[in-house]
Amino acid sequence: MKILFVHQNFPGQFLHLAPEMARRGHDCLALTDAGNQRSAPIPVLRYRHNAEKVDPVATRLGRNYTQMSDRGVTVARACLRLRREKGYVPDVIFGHSGWGETLFLKEVWPEARLIVYAEFYYRGTGADVGFDAEFGAPSFDQQLIAQGRAAHLGQSLIHADAGLAPTEWQASTFPGPLRRMISVIHDGVDTEALTPDTSASLTLPGGRVLRVGDEVLTFVNRNLEPYRGYHIFMRALPQVLAARPKAQVVIVGGDEVSYGAAPKGGTGWKDTFLDEVAGRLDLGRVHFIGKVPYRDFVSLMQISRAHAYLTYPFVLSWSMLEAMACGAHVVASATPPVTEVIRDGVNGTLVDFFDVDGWAEALSEALAHPGRFNARRKSARRTVVERYDLRSVCLPEMTEWVESFGPR
Repeated sequence: MKILFVHQNFPGQFLHLAPEMARRGHDCLALTDAGNQRSAPIPVLRYRHNAEKVDPVATRLGRNYTQMSDRGVTVARACLRLRREKGYVPDVIFGHSGWGETLFLKEVWPEARLIVYAEFYYRGTGADVGFDAEFGAPSFDQQLIAQGRAAHLGQSLIHADAGLAPTEWQASTFPGPLRRMISVIHDGVDTEALTPDTSASLTLPGGRVLRVGDEVLTFVNRNLEPYRGYHIFMRALPQVLAARPKAQVVIVGGDEVSYGAAPKGGTGWKDTFLDEVAGRLDLGRVHFIGKVPYRDFVSLMQISRAHAYLTYPFVLSWSMLEAMACGAHVVASATPPVTEVIRDGVNGTLVDFFDVDGWAEALSEALAHPGRFNARRKSARRTVVERYDLRSVCLPEMTEWVESFGPR
């Protein structure tokens, strides 16, 4: 069958699925934003979206929908040209609903089956908004704004034939009638490539080489920000370094904003919380290495003696499961969807998100007594192999699910 993948950052969540569908004999094509220069595993077409500035006064609570629907119109027009000029009609369209790209595709191809990647549904209460009181309880208007951000997500699913979410909890964020449209299959973890390796090493920018057996504490995020608990981690570090004088801390992540708001003033979140504790840190043992190539991330997870992962109740990071696949001892926040994967004392260690002292104690113990946690490391990898393995679990389930929407 003909399958069209739609994702502004393709391949994104379709990294493994798209080439597998092509391998299985399907005619696969991807549509992505012209600014996306990522390499692609299948043929790609690009649309050019010139986002117009939105007047927040005129659009009010509709400003997010205006931005998303504008992109949806751009994509729909590009698809209409594709149909008229090339005669292209897909059997199945699989797109990410997060940026509005799938909103109007049924208007172009009413005969196609449309399925959407339903990653998260914004709420005014009960998930990420208002979770962290440090940044102020959301006002009633802020709750309305947050709930209003879900308008395009609901519309995308309503006009689709079905949705797919990576975790049960993320699926549960959608209202009941929409939740019933969603299947849960994770994108999958390549446990053949991500595996423990006692010979792993990583050279830091200053030339220091870290190896398996070294006392290494790791923290990894796309960007260092409160949504992923960077502030809590940094506040725990002084106690950890005081308790563990030989520990080395490696922090991976950029200084931009992926989720939530930017801090007030010109300082990013990275320096905001580093400055808060810098006077109590041995900065010679704290290594900020920015964004790194994937192979370096894997090596770091293989070296890590303790890996800290924190998140608001929000989208689960791939990096947590990848760390578990590498046999890392993950010390994680007791927040959904983390608790869907990690059982405290079994395949990792859970700590209350806000308990700075608890984090310091758990991380210090993990660094001091690695042998005590070998069973958890092995169980962590076993969890990923059994439930999230790319080739034996997730990819077969996902290909079967997509193929179920093809012509009979």
